[in-house]
Amino acid sequence: MPADDVIFRGNVVLADRILQPGEVRVGAGRIVSVTPAERPPIRSTDRIVSVDGYLAPGYIDLHVHGGAGADFMDGTPEAVGRVLAAHLKHGTTGVLATTTAARHEQILATLAACRPYWRPGRSLDEASLPGHARLLGVHLYGPYFRAEARGCHPGGPIRPPEATEYEPYFAGGLIATASVAPELPGAESFVRSCLAHGVRACAGHTYATFDQMADAVRWGVGHVDHLFCAMSDRARLRQEQTYPMRGGVLEAALFFDELTTEVIADGKHLSAELLSLARKIKGPDRLALVTDCNRALDMPDGEYIFGPSEGGELFVRHDDVGLMPDRRALASSVQGMDHMVRAFVELTGCPLWEAIRMASLTPARIAGFEGELGSIEPGKRADLLVLSRDLRVREVYIDGARQV
Repeated sequence: MPADDVIFRGNVVLADRILQPGEVRVGAGRIVSVTPAERPPIRSTDRIVSVDGYLAPGYIDLHVHGGAGADFMDGTPEAVGRVLAAHLKHGTTGVLATTTAARHEQILATLAACRPYWRPGRSLDEASLPGHARLLGVHLYGPYFRAEARGCHPGGPIRPPEATEYEPYFAGGLIATASVAPELPGAESFVRSCLAHGVRACAGHTYATFDQMADAVRWGVGHVDHLFCAMSDRARLRQEQTYPMRGGVLEAALFFDELTTEVIADGKHLSAELLSLARKIKGPDRLALVTDCNRALDMPDGEYIFGPSEGGELFVRHDDVGLMPDRRALASSVQGMDHMVRAFVELTGCPLWEAIRMASLTPARIAGFEGELGSIEPGKRADLLVLSRDLRVREVYIDGARQV
């Protein structure tokens, strides 16, 4: 073993339990071994990190728009760097940069701004830039939404998918996941193009019926964005028809085992019973925690723009959440993943290892990185968090190198 191994000793959060106490040896940027703490004598060249709280895998966020005053849709490398640095402090070591509904040229600008932080071909052989979370790819999120379900997204740019527009987005492999409302014209072709490019297709901001969602699953849709939010259910669809009562996206997301989904677990978007329902039905392997965080992360209360600074949607940070200006509807979250984990444990009473799994291994699997990231296992990259006993982020490591 190399002389610069680092040994972490403390309570180790594994994918299915907490190893108390455990020992994790890291060398050359990877996890070498995970064992109970009873070990042979340690070499004098090894460095010991004593963990008073918990050692956890780095969090991975599938759905995040911004932070520290910046939005990925600002379309500059500086803005991308600010967002990645902001979320790293909250324990997120891997990010899918999430777009919004915007004009074609604005989406292209965001993709161009992300490229300096991304490793082509999804290779992780090079570490992320120091002080920044890994940019694992882009979540193409908008403009292919149903207008009535747009939420806080700008309404003007929302449109159906057309191949002449979206095919250039897929060029170069930067897009990892992409969302569409399945009821839109052209949605099936979009989904099939996603699959052809190795992109995971998602359903989001949609009022699709259960039958339309069943069709989407057959096309290859595998994930549903922010469960319970900006989607149809039987009550909403009943407004459009008297009988028979039928289900929508919500019921389909819970029904189809083929579908993974996600929840915004900030304690503002969803109540404890809704979070518990999602956990009970989908389980930790098919339910991910996401932040859906906007540019107001770590910023004071006040007015901000969701999406691109030109043509974006005004929102207000207030009461630890984003709100529309009339304060009658939510406008994404203003919290990092560390808050989501703490809130999910508190609101659902689930075991700590399970909540952390939903913030690490499950999103890694959904994004296609579970072979390298998402859990503390030998051979995986040493993206690690040192958490306090109350789950505050104390230290962050990427490839075994301390970042925070």
